Formats: sequence, structure tokens, C-alpha cells
Amino acid sequence: MQFQVMGTTGVTVSRYCLGAMMFGAMGNTDHAECIRIIDRALEAGINFIDTADAYSQGESELIVGKAISGRRDDVVVATKMYHPMGDGPNQRGNSRRWMRQAAEGSLRRLGTDRIDLYQLHRFDETVDLTDVVGGLTDLTTEGSIIYAGHSSWPAERMVEAQWTAERLGGARFRCEQASYSILKRRIERSVLPTAARYGLGVITYSPLGGSWLSGRYRDLNDIPAESRLAMMGRRWGVEVDSPENRARMEAVVVLQGLADEAGLPLPHLATAWALEHPDVTSVIIGPRTMEQLDDLLACANLRLDRDLLDRIDRLFAPGDDVIEDDRSIPNRALSRSARRRAESTR
Repeated sequence: MQFQVMGTTGVTVSRYCLGAMMFGAMGNTDHAECIRIIDRALEAGINFIDTADAYSQGESELIVGKAISGRRDDVVVATKMYHPMGDGPNQRGNSRRWMRQAAEGSLRRLGTDRIDLYQLHRFDETVDLTDVVGGLTDLTTEGSIIYAGHSSWPAERMVEAQWTAERLGGARFRCEQASYSILKRRIERSVLPTAARYGLGVITYSPLGGSWLSGRYRDLNDIPAESRLAMMGRRWGVEVDSPENRARMEAVVVLQGLADEAGLPLPHLATAWALEHPDVTSVIIGPRTMEQLDDLLACANLRLDRDLLDRIDRLFAPGDDVIEDDRSIPNRALSRSARRRAESTR
């Protein structure tokens, strides 16, 4: 297993980060098997685990907590807050009030006295950043969290957060978590350079592009209606046979050809590619089964040669997405209410 320091924190983490989103009702409901998967990952040298309170409504954190019991000091634990954790209007978002409750809930479920990296899952337009930094500063000062991070924040918000923390003398954000794959390279334009400018670590997720680069699909007809890929698409209002998915499948066919020529399974090529960027600290792998974990561990030290990387760049331009619209990260500024004046009552 390879390791790298997370930004300027001095904390050394494995270049594979074990993502726990698939542990619990969202994926694998067998807690014993999930714990065995975590055990196997730790035995292989992974020392970095990422989860979130919203993953199966806390079930993922409970599983991670059971798995790391008795060896907490050996694992860098990251979790997140923002998404709804109940029906109440104040059980979501990044308010200072909810931050306190959310952190206490995560600590309880994880069975630990501190969270190494506490991340805000999305930017919250309704909360002043002075409140956000103030809440994170409180949690840091008392030792409930060690470092603060954010996930899927645009570069301008990352800069604003750094300035706010400096002005207040409060806790700085030390890491960004972002979606990154051959199909989705937009973070290379500003997010990665901004992270490097401020000494932030970068954890990337979805190296397989949300299962598109899993090697299982070579035609849209290969995608079962009950597959995670199809279900996630429907969640965001995208049917399998859509123009967006046809464009993605065309890209997959091209990449599958490159992988075949290189003698590599497509998921190995895709995961190794994400690790090649010098500003990426760790890539999150999110296995649901032991077989999936073992397959990804087999390519943990794979490096892609320059010729193959250059060919990928020529086909999929740096800084560009195959499909620009990412409906999992809504932009409030583009909503109808933000773009139009209230209709006249006359």
C-alpha cells in the first residue's frame, strides 16, 4: 500500500481510502461481512476510512465503529454531515446548532471520542460561513474533531472559507473531497489548484464514474433496471436510455478499448488513473463485497505509463466532463426561484 501526507496536516494516510457508503441498508446489510471487509482492508495496509452520518441513516457509522473497536489509534476516521438525518427541519444542513448535534451523533455511533476529519458534505447557502467556522472551531478546541474538511465545494467557496477562518482566527478547512474520474475532470480547472494553493489534502470519490467504468457494461442494454447505476440515475431523474447516458456509454467503449490494449481490467485502469494526479492525496474505493475489495487491492500499486496517460488526455481533455450536469450536487443559484422575479399578483 502506498501512503501520502494529507495536505499540510502531517497526517500520513493510505492512498486508498476505504469508503463505507455501501455498508448498511444502502448496500451490504450483513454487518459481520462488512466488518470482515474492513478487517481485510486494514490488513492490506489501508489506514483511512471515510463514512457519513447519512449513509444508511447512521448504520454505516455503527458498522465502522464496531470494526475499529480496540484499534482506534491505528485508523484515520473521516465522516460527514449535511444531509437530512430526520424529519425535523433542523436535522440537516450546516447550521452551528445542527453541527453540534450531528457531531455528537457521529461520535456516539462510531464509539470514539474524536473524529479525525469532520467534513461538511455539501455547501449550505443558508448558513453564514462565520457560523460554520465558529462551530467547527468549537468542536476542534474541545477535541471532538481534529481537522475540518468539506466535500464537493466549488473553488470560490473554498477560498471564502479560508479567508473567513483567517479573519476569525478559527479552524481552517484542511481537506476537500470531490468526485473525480476520467469521465469527470472538471475539478482539475480550479478545485485542485485551489486545494494546492491552501495546502489542503484532496480525497476523491467515484473513480469508476458511478459504476460506468466497472467493466460490466459495454452497451446500455447491459445495464439491469435493478442495478445501482440505474437506480442512482432514476434518483436524479435520468433514465438509462437518455442522451447523457448514451454519451457516457460511448466514452466507456473507448476506454474499454484502451484498457484491453494495455492488458488491464477497466476498473484497475480507472482507479490507477485517479491516483496519478499529484494533488490527489487518496482515492476512495467503496466495495460492497469482499470480492470487490480484493479486486481493487490487486491494483493498489499500479502505475500507468506516460503514453497511456497521454492517450487518455487526448481522448478526454483535462478539465472537462463527459457530461457537465451533475445532479447530485445541485447549484441553488441556478434554481428557478434564484433566476426569476416573483410572478406578478396582478
